[in-house]
Amino acid sequence: MTTLISDRRHQPLGAMAFMLRSLHLDGVLLAGIICILMTGLAALYSAVGQDTGMLFNQFMRICAALAAMLIMAQVSPGWLRRAAPWVFGIGLFLLTLVLLTGDVGKGAQRWLNLGIRFQPSEIMKLGLPMMLAYLLHDRALPPSLGLILVSLIVIFVPVGLIAVQPDLGTAILIVLSGASVIFLAGIGARYIIGAIATALISMPLLWYFVMHDYQKSRVLTLLNPDNDPLGAGYHIIQSKIAIGSGGLFGKGWLNGSQGQLEFLPERSTDFIFAVIGEEFGLMGVLVILLVYLFIVGRGLFIAATAQDTFSRLLAGSISLTFFFYVFVNMSMVAGLLPVVGVPLPLVSAGGTSMVTLLAGFGILMSTHTHRKLLAR
Repeated sequence: MTTLISDRRHQPLGAMAFMLRSLHLDGVLLAGIICILMTGLAALYSAVGQDTGMLFNQFMRICAALAAMLIMAQVSPGWLRRAAPWVFGIGLFLLTLVLLTGDVGKGAQRWLNLGIRFQPSEIMKLGLPMMLAYLLHDRALPPSLGLILVSLIVIFVPVGLIAVQPDLGTAILIVLSGASVIFLAGIGARYIIGAIATALISMPLLWYFVMHDYQKSRVLTLLNPDNDPLGAGYHIIQSKIAIGSGGLFGKGWLNGSQGQLEFLPERSTDFIFAVIGEEFGLMGVLVILLVYLFIVGRGLFIAATAQDTFSRLLAGSISLTFFFYVFVNMSMVAGLLPVVGVPLPLVSAGGTSMVTLLAGFGILMSTHTHRKLLAR
């Protein structure tokens, strides 16, 4: 009788675990993602002045993104490996098409309208690490100098196409996603030091020959935002005021003055972290940060236990790139990095970025669940 009662108590949990395994979903990773998504909806509801219409639109985007995650979770790592060159090639083609016929908005040519308006650069956030993992998966590691140079060419071709749109934020994230694959492949310390030295030496060239005037202005504003408090420095100043006024426990949900009174620009997208800091305070920010780190840690665990080099490199890159997203956005909003237009992942309003992120998590889950199937 005792055993029967115990089995009944654990039956729902067992059924849930069986359903997740059947759908190739990792319950631990999914729990962390759902926590962030729910926090994002609450923060967005406050940031948009309790506009239920915009909240519903974001909810529908989340549903579409979760569907993309579910679809990618069904795709085996072997199929992804074979598809990697095609995904990368299609991404390059679409990026080239953007330069020729793309829609222009806010001074940038970043979008294609093929019935659905989207940014092809988002495809490269997955296509580039897939391609690099494909190149490295059957080679002796750590990679040779020649293979590293080939990998750098693969990185900087799409990055160059994105940088001229211009979209500096996405270009930086894609460089980091590619660099993380090379790093995880086990390159030697001398190559890492050489890369850092090259980056430092190239900064003056980037400043004078690559960066646009508005991008230079963002860097100068970071150093002294009070120089133009009603212009270039307005975003950073208002963001710092919002975060600082939150104190330890915040002003309470829907009670933030900077966000509710619309002093804070882009509060539903790039600067939504300032809304969270004002309303939930330092403790709320730390809780969200811990959930983000939990997601990254779970992703790295999945990467470490992957059964082949391709899966290990791709899963590790997806996890580290997600961390870079969080780090860059929070640092940007806190005034530690220039404003580069990087949204807070799974929280900021938007559709294309959300779909890309959750599709990446679907790949992570596929890596883990298919590994379990192979182990049986």
